[in-house]
Amino acid sequence: MKKRLHRNIIQAIETGLQQIFEEKIYADRVLEHILKSNPLWGSRDRRQIAETTYDIVRWWRRICFAAKINENDPLKYRKALTAWYLIKQEYEITEWLCPIEVSEKELVQRYHAKDLKRDIRESIPEWLDSMCANELGDIWDDELHALNEQADLILRVNSIKTSHEDLKKILSAQTVESQKIKGYKDALLIPTRINVFKLAAFKEGLFEIQDASSQLVAPFIDAQAGMRVIDACAGGGGKSLHIAAQMNNKGRVIAMDVEQWKLDELKKRARRGGISIIETRAIDNTKAIKRLYDSADRLLLDVPCSGLGVLRRNPDAKWKLSADFIAEMQKKQIQILSDYSRMVKIGGKIVYATCSILPSENTLQVQKFLQSNENFQLEEEKIVLPSQGFDGFYMARLVRKS
Repeated sequence: MKKRLHRNIIQAIETGLQQIFEEKIYADRVLEHILKSNPLWGSRDRRQIAETTYDIVRWWRRICFAAKINENDPLKYRKALTAWYLIKQEYEITEWLCPIEVSEKELVQRYHAKDLKRDIRESIPEWLDSMCANELGDIWDDELHALNEQADLILRVNSIKTSHEDLKKILSAQTVESQKIKGYKDALLIPTRINVFKLAAFKEGLFEIQDASSQLVAPFIDAQAGMRVIDACAGGGGKSLHIAAQMNNKGRVIAMDVEQWKLDELKKRARRGGISIIETRAIDNTKAIKRLYDSADRLLLDVPCSGLGVLRRNPDAKWKLSADFIAEMQKKQIQILSDYSRMVKIGGKIVYATCSILPSENTLQVQKFLQSNENFQLEEEKIVLPSQGFDGFYMARLVRKS
């Protein structure tokens, strides 16, 4: 027997789609606002709203193609809802959902057709598909397909407060299953999607949410206890916290960002996690950088990028990107690498990182920097592809020789 749809659920999803596509608000913020505005919804309703919204955003072009939906149609979001539920065939389609122009049989046939163009089949803007294919060649097919899979829920064990085994036991006592991930020292996979923020273990600072690929960055930095480390593009500080834990909370981590509110959030996270060695500094002028010239044993530059490696968890990003934006990010990346690199001392190391899989944002940027800065040498680089199971990531470690 098919499940029934409730009007308020459909309206919430429709409102969310409109805000994501037309108002260009990020999906996670849209859903957070919608769910907070309706505290009486149960966990099943909340999950249906979030999952359906993300599914339609992820497969937007393929759904529109299958249902022959015109993107200028004022009812396109409700028609896409109808089409998606018919494709999934799990729900009753009530009379107040918009009818679509094709029959259910034709809809399903068009959606699952074997000869779909890649940009339709994998639901991505045509210009972006072409650009990535030009840069990545034969591997793009597999990477694009992997980017359309649902992201796993991964925790990072806070080694300052607990261990893998102890956290697994604590979570199990709260009926939360968790699994270790081979090759990822601090990671736990949660196979069932739950709101982990409500768990006592989270409130006690025993873990953070952090994708497994992102968890590779702190070990790659090779920071030791007692060192001075600068995270110059810290954002909310997930990597700063991991670095501090790797250093056994001994030494100094200076977390910097142009957004003060992100640093304020980091302070809260550090307190919850029992981390005391992080100092936050806003980058409000060039002096903030110059004051730190020749001072860092390690420097992390997790630079702004296209975010193509994390489309699994941010599928709406592909509809917000543009070629001009990516070009602007590339200019910003090389500028940050050139300007901020002077903060590392002689013998110190820089890690340049992105959550992109494009060589033009990664290897080529590092090569460009090294050509103009002969006092640096590439020590190691690591490319993590989405087809390997988690987010796409790039990191390069550079040593300052003189």
